[in-house]
Amino acid sequence: MALAEFGYRMTDEQALTMRSLGRPFAPRQLKGWFGEDFDYIAVRDRRKALMEETIDREGIERKPGVLELLKRLKQEGMTTAIATATDLERTGKYLKMTGLEGYFDRLISATQVKEGKPSPDIYLYACEQLGVSPEDCIAVEDSPNGVLSAYRAGCKVVMVPDQTEPDEELSRLLYAKVTRIDSLTDLLF
Repeated sequence: MALAEFGYRMTDEQALTMRSLGRPFAPRQLKGWFGEDFDYIAVRDRRKALMEETIDREGIERKPGVLELLKRLKQEGMTTAIATATDLERTGKYLKMTGLEGYFDRLISATQVKEGKPSPDIYLYACEQLGVSPEDCIAVEDSPNGVLSAYRAGCKVVMVPDQTEPDEELSRLLYAKVTRIDSLTDLLF
């Protein structure tokens, strides 16, 4: 919708490749598709405003089983973090809206690192903040760019596909794939 307001058209396939794509990759990709004069900041800001309006109006649906999983992780004393492309202010708002506030030891945003996903920066920073090595971490991701980021950092990656199923190449990078977030309980315990 934001692109359309600025006179651009994006296919569904293009939109899916943009999921979790951080800076400097997202601006570069969009300029590649729409030209060097593409105003990334203006379109991004409009997209964020449209998204906020929708979320404020409709809320955010919590994935089935996620609250139970987070309670179990906390009960077992496991350290948890969010590594997101979303800024910390909106991340906090979304966690509060879904009743998940307080279940994570750290909130890590791509705004805190040099490059966003698919660069490994956010996962390396999250591991550093938690005081753990990447190979001792399980990263749960729902997008190809997120999977690449976590894998490149050295984490074991579990994919819970949301809008995009992993292709053969991406599947080779996965520690596991589950169809629902609550299936992680069996995998972890």
